[in-house]
Amino acid sequence: MPPYLGESHESVIRFLTKAEKILALYKDPFEKGIILQQVDAIEKGNTAAKAAIDIALHDLTGKLQNKPCYTFWNADRSKTPFSFFTIGMDSEEMIRQKVTEGEQFHFLKIKLSGENDKSIIETIRSVSNKPIAVDVNQGWKDKHQALDMMEWLAEKNTLFVEQPLAKEKVDDMAWLTERSPLPTIADESVQRLTDLEKIKNVFSGINIKLMKCTGMHEASKMILRARELDLKILIGCMSETSCAIAAASHLSPLVDWADLDGAELIKNDLFRGTALINGKMMPSDLPGIGVEKIGKN
Repeated sequence: MPPYLGESHESVIRFLTKAEKILALYKDPFEKGIILQQVDAIEKGNTAAKAAIDIALHDLTGKLQNKPCYTFWNADRSKTPFSFFTIGMDSEEMIRQKVTEGEQFHFLKIKLSGENDKSIIETIRSVSNKPIAVDVNQGWKDKHQALDMMEWLAEKNTLFVEQPLAKEKVDDMAWLTERSPLPTIADESVQRLTDLEKIKNVFSGINIKLMKCTGMHEASKMILRARELDLKILIGCMSETSCAIAAASHLSPLVDWADLDGAELIKNDLFRGTALINGKMMPSDLPGIGVEKIGKN
């Protein structure tokens, strides 16, 4: 739960306590569309807490039908895209080490900030020619400098650039997308389904995260609407356990790219589920989201 979303362990517990009253009114989990609508209406925000309920409902209904969740959307598991392995800003030595740690992944995702960006990319390229994506986290300040950098990145086997400018710079972002040789992906600029209409002429695509959009139900709607708007789709994650990663993986065959390495970057994973197979976070064929608990809270 990243701080910018305004959630904490305490806020989640508080919201789930309120949600218990709503959930107690329903006996049929297959009414999950109505249930989730009622849960969403409890109060604004609390998207990670809402995602917890959403994931639990999808897992339950999958188990009751003895079906993996990806079948809910007629997704073709064989179309699961390669996932990215994230490399943060660090010393050259640590960056090279991280590239080695991610050798099972076919794609790399590089964090940039506007400082020493070319040096970071050159360090990556000194040890790997794998396709990369770049996540700037709103770090570039000037649209002209951003365009110069994207033209340079286009020659470095780069797939796309995520959130290059501050989310408030809507006009600058539209200008940049129109001229960029690379797709531009909205992250901080898009959270939920209603945000898609605001960015359809501003970015080339969107990053959907279950913890931002309240879960699998709304994420599936965002995918459908993004396709209608001819937007590219990345499904991403926060630093999460395999429970949340598994849930997102069931939607991944429907998108262009997957950035689902969150559980690979933590030490206290409580679940086993989605497997990394040939560079892909493959959704499980087990009923529901296909996870089992392996640790203690």
